[in-house]
Amino acid sequence: NRSLILLLRCSEQIAVGRIQTNMSFTVEERGRPNTQDYRVFFKNSEGKYISPFHDIPIYANEAQDIFHAVVEVPRWTNAKMEIATKDPLNPLKQDVKKGNLRYVANVFPHKGYIWNYGAIPQTWEDPNHKDSDTGCCGDNDPIDICDIGNKVCSRGDVIKVKVLGTLALIDEGETDWKVIVINTEDPEAASFNNIDDVRQLKPGYLEATVDWFKRYKVPDGKPENQFAFNGEFKNRDFAIKTVKSTHEFWKSLMSMKTNAGELNCMNTTVSDSPFCCSATDADTVVESVSLKDPLENEMFHLKWLFLRIKL
Repeated sequence: NRSLILLLRCSEQIAVGRIQTNMSFTVEERGRPNTQDYRVFFKNSEGKYISPFHDIPIYANEAQDIFHAVVEVPRWTNAKMEIATKDPLNPLKQDVKKGNLRYVANVFPHKGYIWNYGAIPQTWEDPNHKDSDTGCCGDNDPIDICDIGNKVCSRGDVIKVKVLGTLALIDEGETDWKVIVINTEDPEAASFNNIDDVRQLKPGYLEATVDWFKRYKVPDGKPENQFAFNGEFKNRDFAIKTVKSTHEFWKSLMSMKTNAGELNCMNTTVSDSPFCCSATDADTVVESVSLKDPLENEMFHLKWLFLRIKL
């Protein structure tokens, strides 16, 4: 009976997404940072391994539209860390292009990422769905967030956020929403309720955000990115609606109503999902990756790049 009760509680919290209380998450690093073997795995409050993509509930408080967010890249850092959507349990790992680890260049006047950057769990931008507003399909990832709060988070932090607005980046022909949020624990969070509050209370931040996303791939030899809505931010209501639509796409993914393709949907808590695995299976996945090497090979990216503006 106790097992049944726990199963029902798990189903209510994870699949339905009701109000979450006293939820805490920790991370376990494996491999050496700044190598292709480095991984950051997640655990729940019971110490069991989980997927940050599928097991962390989208809502911290559904009634108030407060969401969970996973911090992939802390502010002012350069390593392009991301949820490994194609790997079992979806740990954080550093993106690789053409055999090389990816680092975001410091395009003047910026230093690394200018927000705590991450994603909202239990969301998915469906690559088979053409967005009616942008005219482009999704990018096959969880929806991205930019946390504008004052705290510099740590890699793998799970924070509770208030949605303020969103920017529609068109990245190589795909819709890639950038949701502007603020950590609910920020001392100034009560003053931020919509995108206009960011414009008023943090002048220049939104303009810098557009500039950053427009040019961050230029040092890699790629053209400037484009935006839907002429690069204008959409408001809070629009952004929340967008986040919730990607949650619906995720639910279709987990129930196999949509083809997952190369995505790995392995999870340990979504009890009504055919991809739910045992704790033993999850342990096996993690134990296949070497423990963290104590000799960290930290790299510091302190060089500014100046891009010439074509007149």
